[in-house]
Amino acid sequence: MKGGTKLDKIYLDNAATTKMSEAAIKEMTRCMNDYYGNPSSLYTVGQQAKEIIEKAREEIAGVINASPKEIYFTSGGSEADNQAIITAAAIGKRKGKMHIVTSAIEHHAVLHALRRLKNEGFEITELPVSKEGIVNKEDVKKAIRDDTCLVTVMYANNEIGTLQPVSEIGAICKEKGVLFHTDAVQAVGHVPIDVKAENIDMLSASAHKFHGPKGIGFLYVRKGIIVSNLIEGGAQERGKRAGTENVPAISAMAVALKEAEAGMKENAKKLTALRDYLIKGLSGIPHSALNGDAKKRLPSNVNFCFEGIEGESLLLLLDDKGICASSGSACTSGSLDPSHVLLAIGRVHDVAHGSLRLSLSEETTKEELDAAIKAVKETVEYLRGFSPVWRDLNAGKLQFIL
Repeated sequence: MKGGTKLDKIYLDNAATTKMSEAAIKEMTRCMNDYYGNPSSLYTVGQQAKEIIEKAREEIAGVINASPKEIYFTSGGSEADNQAIITAAAIGKRKGKMHIVTSAIEHHAVLHALRRLKNEGFEITELPVSKEGIVNKEDVKKAIRDDTCLVTVMYANNEIGTLQPVSEIGAICKEKGVLFHTDAVQAVGHVPIDVKAENIDMLSASAHKFHGPKGIGFLYVRKGIIVSNLIEGGAQERGKRAGTENVPAISAMAVALKEAEAGMKENAKKLTALRDYLIKGLSGIPHSALNGDAKKRLPSNVNFCFEGIEGESLLLLLDDKGICASSGSACTSGSLDPSHVLLAIGRVHDVAHGSLRLSLSEETTKEELDAAIKAVKETVEYLRGFSPVWRDLNAGKLQFIL
């Protein structure tokens, strides 16, 4: 069992954040009690704290087949994404290469960082995806030019869970001599990753997606790449990320990641079966559709659209029934705009507004999914009961899309 207070809820929003594991909580508490020194201090108490950090760095590196010196600790995935992109842009600018390739379904941490670079004179090529939400590797190959300095394509999508052809894209980038970054925030700890075998130059991760604490993550940067600083003011992280290190969170992240690695194969098998069971159950709702590829997706992710309803109303009513769910990225949950990911895979605005993301953990049970399926069916039917759009669809005034 994972640590924390048990709520009287069925928690199906693990893509937004996971509950910390008991092992991670225990390690965090141990470090707060026993290793409180500043790792930059030269006396024994400080050096003991530094040893904890370096042990965590080594363990994290081992999980993704990196060298410990290639791991930089950050505040999370968004910071890691920004530092990777700014690093590649700085290298490219020095060489007169100011073109970047990305996909239309990236997390806003990537897209907004690229928007800033566009304002600084960089040219951004945003590749489309298939209706299943997958980037075509041939599109990547064609988009790379002589002045391309970076390709950044996420490992797994945070909304619809699709897995991208990262190894193939990495091989193309290596052949073309272009840096390749992947936002692997949703993937690390859930699917096997080998940065060397997959030709990944930079990779972003966040602990709270794999039962670690919030506010801590890491950036992998291949040896030989000169990292650009986002935060100045100290010599921490080999001079590339100023600020006193969060020793308890760093160590807890390593413990959580090692725990995730140890159970990855077993958990993936269990979650894939539960995921497919949930997809089958929700597919029975008329005029609904699964978003993303049915198989090439994270074991834990299910994302559906339901025609004739608003996703926000669905979420609020599900919460009343004890179901914790999401309509997409937690970072944009307050936005009234439809998901850019759903629009990219071809969903029209009206249908994209009626989306639901359910993301599982290894604690999720079949009984919980039965309750969730029942709750979603009842709620969709209820909302459609007084929806003018649904009335017009049934009257033939509007045409069904799903």
